Amino acid sequence: MTLATLTWEQLAELFTHFALLSMVAVGGAITTASDMQRYLVGEKQWLSTSDFNASIAIAQAAPGPNVLFVALMGLGAGGMPGLLAAMAGIMLPSSLVAMQASRWLQRNASVRGVRAFNQGLAPLAIGLLLATTWVLLSPLMAQPSQRLGAAAVALAAVSGVTQTKASPVWFVALGGVAGAFGWL
Repeated sequence: MTLATLTWEQLAELFTHFALLSMVAVGGAITTASDMQRYLVGEKQWLSTSDFNASIAIAQAAPGPNVLFVALMGLGAGGMPGLLAAMAGIMLPSSLVAMQASRWLQRNASVRGVRAFNQGLAPLAIGLLLATTWVLLSPLMAQPSQRLGAAAVALAAVSGVTQTKASPVWFVALGGVAGAFGWL
């Protein structure tokens, strides 16, 4: 991963973009990875596709919170200042809103609209995760030799997560094993 040097204006732009993403990251920061890829790889070209995917893979395999992939993306995009801008952007706004919203939701938990809102978040999170899956699989699906393995691992992960109580970590491990054997 090549570390870029960003100007103060670019760091502010990185912070702002990730701050906006933090407000729609229902289900965690990983649900917005498709837009992060569009922004960091496609629009700004601060990261390559392989660096982007490696950031997610490394962070998902490492112990600790899943949001660590944002730190790696920020580091790759702008060194330590980029890491700080990306992490502050993804963490601060949503954390502040979540604190205030949780207090309000506790006081109004029995209101019908609040219950409906809570139930509506699950399909939104699932849709965002599917968009992230699409972005991560796209490079593999473009390679005929990897297409079948990638589709099989993705289907196994989706069905395993939705049909069992197994931890998603097992499906990340399945992807790692498939990659180690050259199936992906």
